[in-house]
Amino acid sequence: MNDLSVQGAVAGSGAVTGREVGRPAASPAVITGAEVAATAYIPVAADAGALAGQGAAGSARVHPEVDVVVIGAGQAGLASAYHLRRTGFAPGSDFVVLDHARGPGGAWQYRWPTLTFGAVHGMHALPGMELIGADPTRPSSEVIAEYFAAYERDFELPVRRPVHVRAVHEGDGGRLRVETSAGVWATRALINGTGTWDRPFWPHPPGQEAFRGRQLHTAQYRGPEEFAGLRVIVVGGGTSAVQHLMEIAPYAAATTWITRRPPNFRAGPFDENRGRAAVALVEERVRRGLPPLSVVSVTGLPLTDAVRRARAAGVLDRHPMFDRITPDGVVWRDGRRLDADVILWATGFRASLDHLAPLRLRGPGGGIRLDGTRVVTDPRIHFVGYGPSASTIGAGRAGRAAVRDIRRLLAQTPAVA
Repeated sequence: MNDLSVQGAVAGSGAVTGREVGRPAASPAVITGAEVAATAYIPVAADAGALAGQGAAGSARVHPEVDVVVIGAGQAGLASAYHLRRTGFAPGSDFVVLDHARGPGGAWQYRWPTLTFGAVHGMHALPGMELIGADPTRPSSEVIAEYFAAYERDFELPVRRPVHVRAVHEGDGGRLRVETSAGVWATRALINGTGTWDRPFWPHPPGQEAFRGRQLHTAQYRGPEEFAGLRVIVVGGGTSAVQHLMEIAPYAAATTWITRRPPNFRAGPFDENRGRAAVALVEERVRRGLPPLSVVSVTGLPLTDAVRRARAAGVLDRHPMFDRITPDGVVWRDGRRLDADVILWATGFRASLDHLAPLRLRGPGGGIRLDGTRVVTDPRIHFVGYGPSASTIGAGRAGRAAVRDIRRLLAQTPAVA
């Protein structure tokens, strides 16, 4: 899930009351292809039994039926699980949470070490537990992974991991059949909270394969030191591109920022009115069955003091998209050339939805039509952390809404043996 989308401003300050880590409250509140594969979510067998029978769906272990399967244990999945438990669903027997990461933390655990907690924009607390007192100089990957782990423990939300969900099919008796590396679950409803981190988007301009230097994506970025003395091109108009440039510039021989459109820097606070307008833009698209807009297209780039200094120093001077890649760099349509040692693609991610392909949820517009969190063509399925809820505060609210709708659906359609 992208932590920067709409930045949680719909709720104003975004503070969630309830309890702090470890402190109960009386009432919780409401490259290369090889490089991509090496850092994306990769299911690893926790034990021999977890992957038993995975070669054929028919021989896989069949688990007892549940009311709800939650896929993903990032902000979206944990918020959904919290609301399921709070409204009477029993973990393990009534619902299960499946996650293919090795440990708690969602996509945050894969962020680069130099992205400190103090540099994170728009990280809002999970429902019922505040994240306070964290050292702003620590890597966000460590701080948030520890927070998520404490959340799972304190609210007794057992997450099955690592479990890779391969496919969701139509099952028997109106159930969904969830096929995974750890067996098969039949479920009456499904909450999808898989986010985007394991689907980095790589553009493919002409000549890319001939480049003799290094190409990598934000998903492989680990810090600026490895670019010392190199000429680096950063492609992308989002916050990650800006962060990369500001980090790399003091180390690199030269940096160049390239975007398809001029960057839209946003001065002033991202307040409630701006947040509502941003959510409305995204929500309108998913209601029409179109793919969600990118984060920056609806929020703009925050104009912080650090960004102002970088602009004044020329680090964020933007150049238009090149026409093609050469063995030694890039060339524009007008013949201008630029030599480079590295091309860093900060070009974002796409929603991780391949496991839902057998259900044919996508419409002619290329997206999945939603009414709130509910898939219009299949009310058993809810998306949390997708479209208008693709923010850390949006996911919390969407989890509550999804659980409310699922309770209503299950009450209208009693379980049939």
